[in-house]
Amino acid sequence: MDPSTSPLTFLTTWFTAQCDEDWEHDLGITIATLDNPGWAVNIRVGDTNLEGEEADWHREEESDAVWLHWRSTGEMFEARCGPNDLERALAAFQAFAVRTRG
Repeated sequence: MDPSTSPLTFLTTWFTAQCDEDWEHDLGITIATLDNPGWAVNIRVGDTNLEGEEADWHREEESDAVWLHWRSTGEMFEARCGPNDLERALAAFQAFAVRTRG
């Protein structure tokens, strides 16, 4: 996929490629709000080409409102971010997936 692809387009294309009438029924992708405020993104990478790829927590903190934390357990990619940083969280997944498959 073209590296200039937007994070949302990358995620939707990646999601579609994982759908096998089984994977998408077991957690798949969730995006929810946090009460601090912010976003929580969970992307199940188990049973995909990213399964087993682990990454410790990466933390980028610019202020109380601008921040991003993400990791991969090998089964789940998890990102937490500030209220205006959802695209940044999706971009972190994109970079992780491209680097890992690379």
